Amino acid sequence: MLKSAFTADLVEAGCDEVGRGCLAGPVVAAAVILPKAFTHPILTDSKRLSAEQRSQLAVEIKQQALAYAVAEVSNQQIDEINILNASFLAMHRALDALTLPPQLVLVDGNRFQPYSSIPHQCIVKGDQQYFSIAAASVLAKTYRDTLMQHLAQEYPQYGWERNVGYPTPAHRKAIQQYSITPWHRRSFAGCK
Repeated sequence: MLKSAFTADLVEAGCDEVGRGCLAGPVVAAAVILPKAFTHPILTDSKRLSAEQRSQLAVEIKQQALAYAVAEVSNQQIDEINILNASFLAMHRALDALTLPPQLVLVDGNRFQPYSSIPHQCIVKGDQQYFSIAAASVLAKTYRDTLMQHLAQEYPQYGWERNVGYPTPAHRKAIQQYSITPWHRRSFAGCK
């Protein structure tokens, strides 16, 4: 069972991003503030859940969160500032959009660029340890997957409805056959 909170009294925002390893599309981050006593029987790292579970959880998270926000950084900006900085920027944009200011940011992973003057805590595999980070991973993933499914209708040959932009063999083959789209990350080796 994941933990409900890192501290007893601070307003905590869980933060996570999705899409760092993709060859196409934006990187997306979410920030979620949950009630202190929040628990859920199946909420965990979005990668460990089915698409159906993620969709249902996204609805529940939005209903029960004290505040949440999702933000993205475009593939063009990823090419300009690199994927690590773009991931931090997406998280900062999500934090900017929260209607309740956090007093502590819980970040999935081992690196983060400080946000404003708010303290943060990096937690490796945080989306498997804290509900707020897991909730952020679910919101980011459902948002990004939906976006890539819409883009797949415009560019059906890349299989984005299945691979959501990740470098699967089919996606790589499509790039070799059809070249890249305006949504591909030109700075990534698989797109050159």
